[in-house]
Amino acid sequence: MSARLNRKEIRSPRAKSRKAVSRPALGRRTHKQTAFVFAGGGSLGAVQVGMLKALVTHRIIPDLVVGASVGAINGAYFAGRPTVEGVAELEQIWLRIRQEDVFPVSVRAGIAVLLAHRNYLVNPAALAHLIASLLPFKNIEDAVLPCYVVATDIYNGHDVCFSEGDAHKAVLASASIPAVFPPVRYDDRYLVDGGVANNTPISTAVALGARRVIVLPTGFSCSITEPPRNIVAMALHALNLMIMKQLLRDIELHSGKVEIIVVPPLCPVEVTPYDFSQTATLIPRAEQSTSDWLRKGGLQSEDIPHTMIPHNDNDDPDAPYLVPSLHP
Repeated sequence: MSARLNRKEIRSPRAKSRKAVSRPALGRRTHKQTAFVFAGGGSLGAVQVGMLKALVTHRIIPDLVVGASVGAINGAYFAGRPTVEGVAELEQIWLRIRQEDVFPVSVRAGIAVLLAHRNYLVNPAALAHLIASLLPFKNIEDAVLPCYVVATDIYNGHDVCFSEGDAHKAVLASASIPAVFPPVRYDDRYLVDGGVANNTPISTAVALGARRVIVLPTGFSCSITEPPRNIVAMALHALNLMIMKQLLRDIELHSGKVEIIVVPPLCPVEVTPYDFSQTATLIPRAEQSTSDWLRKGGLQSEDIPHTMIPHNDNDDPDAPYLVPSLHP
């Protein structure tokens, strides 16, 4: 089932009717309704895997999961296998992914776009196959943890939140970057990447009743020395910069309503969201960084990590940054 993001249309996971599933012992919970929010970021989604490894090792398990774009892929998988073993398998899946498994760009595809035969560059078959082989359930309501996948209606720009139904199609829609992949038809809607409307769906988690939101951002390519040369790489990099800016604004918008905690992303990052060659380095770096953050009491701090703030790795990390005001 899909629903436009409206508080009246999103049902709380506590009230939501769900099929009986076998649930493992899920570790330490807190008294607050806690959501893991997974942001988008292409190949930098590997960073989220490292974050998850540290969080589950410290027995930090949420009550619900919300994801958009690559965050929908990681979030949905984690909702189905929220265990140390499940995250270890997710790591192995990521280590096997190559660029051509997600973005099989060809000269023929570029010519087809130029001749206006189609409105997208990359055939989605490879990504669809990856998602189908990766997810541990077919229907969203069969996940172990309540799972919410955010996509965008291409006609009106509204968020569409899936809480049940075809998981493969919903996640594919959430990850379908406009012009890179074609829109995904789901019932009477045409859907694209959840990041177009809401790539860090904090508002979704708040509407679902979460009182504590733990955001797992991918970070951004703060250490590249030249612009991406590939069209798809440039589109992904630009979208990722938009994600980080939107995240900062979302934190300002909702911080007075709920507790928002952001797991610090990595810096420096020398790889773009198009490049999957550094996965084996990003995952252990993120795991170590998150473990150190947890040991230092990171879950008790609502400060914005300096690695989230727009910068390059030559900037002073202690320089102040003011989030642009939402009001003139």
